[in-house]
This record gives sequence, C-alpha cells and structure tokens, in this order.
Amino acid sequence: MTRRELRIGTRGSQLALFQANWVKEKLEQAHPRIRITLVKIKTTGDKIQDAPLAKIGGKGLFVKEIEEALLSKRVDLAVHSIKDVPTEFPESLHLSVITKREDPRDAFISREGIPLKDLPAGARIGTSSLRRQAQLLHFRGDLQLIPLRGNLDTRLKKLKTLGLDGIVLACAGLKRLGLDENITEILPIEISLPAIGQGALGIETGKGDEEVEEKIRFLNDPESSIAVSAERAFLKKLEGGCQVPIAAFGRIEGSLLKVDGLVGTTDGKRLIRHHLEGPIEKAESLGIELADILLSRGAKEILDEVYRQTGPAISIEEKNNG
Repeated sequence: MTRRELRIGTRGSQLALFQANWVKEKLEQAHPRIRITLVKIKTTGDKIQDAPLAKIGGKGLFVKEIEEALLSKRVDLAVHSIKDVPTEFPESLHLSVITKREDPRDAFISREGIPLKDLPAGARIGTSSLRRQAQLLHFRGDLQLIPLRGNLDTRLKKLKTLGLDGIVLACAGLKRLGLDENITEILPIEISLPAIGQGALGIETGKGDEEVEEKIRFLNDPESSIAVSAERAFLKKLEGGCQVPIAAFGRIEGSLLKVDGLVGTTDGKRLIRHHLEGPIEKAESLGIELADILLSRGAKEILDEVYRQTGPAISIEEKNNG
C-alpha cells in the first residue's frame, strides 16, 4: 500500500528545524500527493545544555532518541547533521542519503571585528569543541578557550554577555539561518580542519524500507556522499566520536578524492596531520589508510589521553539529580 504520509524525525533546535523543513519542502515538491510532517524529538544532547559535550560522554548524543523513534515506527525517516551521526548504527537502520554539502569550514566571529590572528594576547574565545580547541591553541597558544553551548542564537548572544572576544561556529549553520553577516572571517582548513561531515545533512531510514528510500533518493548528492564516506571511514577506524579532537575533510578535484585528517592534543601542543589523494572509487579505503597513518604516528595515545582527561561521563540521571 502506497504511503500517504511521511513523518520526519528531527531535533527541535532552530537549525535542526530549518534543515528538516528544507527536506520537507523538497519532498513536497517531488511528491505533492504525500503529506509530509515533522516530529520534534528531544535528544540527550538537547537535555544537557550546561556541560561540555566531551564531558557528557557517549556517541550519538543528538541522534539516539530519534533513532528510537525510527525503530518504533513513530517516524519514517530522520534528518541529521552528519557531524552528529555516529559511524555505527542500530542493526536495522542506515544512512540512505547525504545531501549536497554547504560550506564545511569553521567561521570566526569577533566581537570587535578583529581577525583571529590580530586579537590581543590572552583573548577569550568561546567553543565547546575539543577539535576546535586543539587547533586554535596550536595556532595561538595564548588564547583562553571558554566552554560555549546552546543553539546559534544563544551562542551569538553569549559573545557579548560573557565578554568574549570571539566565538567559532560552523559556516554551514550560519549560512542556512541567514546569520552569515556576523562572520568576521572564514578559517582556512590549514588553521581549523572541519569536523567529519560538517556542512552535510544525512537522512536515516530503516533498512529495506524501499518505498521511503525510493522517494528520497533524489536528495542524495554523489560528490558529497563520496567525500563524507571517506571522512566517516577515517573516524570509524579511529573509533572516535564527534566530541573528540579529530578532524577530516574530503573533496573531489577532477578524478581525485583529496582527504586531510587530523588528531590533536587538547592543549594544541601536538597535532598529527596528513593528506592523501586517490581515486574516488576507493573513498572508504582512503579514509581507513589515512587513519592508519595517523595511528602509526601516535594518534591512539593522544585519543586515550583525551578520554582520560575528560573523565567519567555525566549521565542524564546524574544531571537531573543535581
């Protein structure tokens, strides 16, 4: 029986809803006879707003509850920011689509419009990302990194209310929400290599749900899918989550896939970085090879130390009990 309705699972943040609504509009244009609805779901990452993500611990902080809704058939598909999606899925779920990537780079927003390199010594920079922290401190070891959580609007307000000199956010979210006029400078990948999958959306579905997959297939962007698959293979080999100082960026130039990968210490004193190029048909193996090179240079020891530094994870129950 043909579905007359498709229910999209999404987080309730401003950016998540913008992204889910973008998918909704595309599906409505392609399938005008099908009713498309959004189902807002609160995730673990949304419930804990005042602790650094690395301290909360675990993988899938922003997807677990949405995947549970998929498994229980409360929703038919889920829209995620790829950088939030773990490399391991529940057995009956998978990524069906990776959309065309928005700008994957990081953006620096300065309170006074001063570029990152020209800020005064000891400038206070807001970010909750260990990946950004490691690279910012490598670039300028004098910076003070201040934990910063919340949606984009909240973080932009905290730039002033916390007396910060600047904050670092993903370009993609700022551009999608029309907030890119706030950007002081887009950081080159030589200074801040992006998070795995940053700027791309993923659509998750149940395996074997051919009717849904057929209806959403047109949203898949082959070039973005190839690049992101290399980055995610790199992350999977390193056994890392999205809250550790791991970065990767793949892009297709001509017939070649070029991938940069990085693992760093949280104090920025050591960054292990490498670049590989290869045929686009071997995207995943290229990502794995890149991870193996970093592991051979000490990446595992760095990541083990990061996990020791961040300490035991904070559970929802612990947080709710004070």
